[in-house]
Amino acid sequence: MRAPMLSILAFAVCSLIACTSSSTDEGTAPAAMMSDVASPDPEPQDLTGLSTAYFGAGCFWVEEAMFEDLKGVAKVMSGYSGGTTPSPSYEMVCSGTTGHAEAVEVYYDPKVIDYSTLLKVFFGSQDPTQVNGQGPDEGTQYRSVIFYRNESEKALAEKMISELNAKGEGPIATQVAPFEKFWPAEAYHQGYEKLHPDQPYVATVSKRRYDAFRARFPELVR
Repeated sequence: MRAPMLSILAFAVCSLIACTSSSTDEGTAPAAMMSDVASPDPEPQDLTGLSTAYFGAGCFWVEEAMFEDLKGVAKVMSGYSGGTTPSPSYEMVCSGTTGHAEAVEVYYDPKVIDYSTLLKVFFGSQDPTQVNGQGPDEGTQYRSVIFYRNESEKALAEKMISELNAKGEGPIATQVAPFEKFWPAEAYHQGYEKLHPDQPYVATVSKRRYDAFRARFPELVR
């Protein structure tokens, strides 16, 4: 099969099963997908002295929106991590063939919010028992995963998983994997949840998860 045909098939699969569709918008990609345009930042952010954390749990649109609402979080980027294909595109990742997960890169001030709290929010804003997916988004690209950058992060993640399992909230399907590389997603994905509140998937699937997150962690959100 020729490469162009593979690309067409990958896009078709994305439009049917990815976070660009829902039960009320089956197979319909948003207009923003037709261009690589996003609202420009008025000026670059100074991220000096901040720590970074990397998580994946379903559609990165809502993950980005939730984490950026936390006090102490300065910036969140949507992207891809955990796979073997260099410079992956959205169509490539959502085909489920690259090994990547939709992920977020979180820049945070550890003096305001620590890694353990980020983990608490991560687990408390998803169904960590769902294998290879989150809600209606199914596939390894939507798996629940923590990409740790050092042994301390790994130990904290594994400890929290053990505690959740011990409480009977498991079995937890979240993977704990070493961080290797984060590839920023296309510009149109950045800030998508808040820029497109009326997009059918956002207005139905994402909003329920986002609202539940804010209700569960009122002391942590801005």
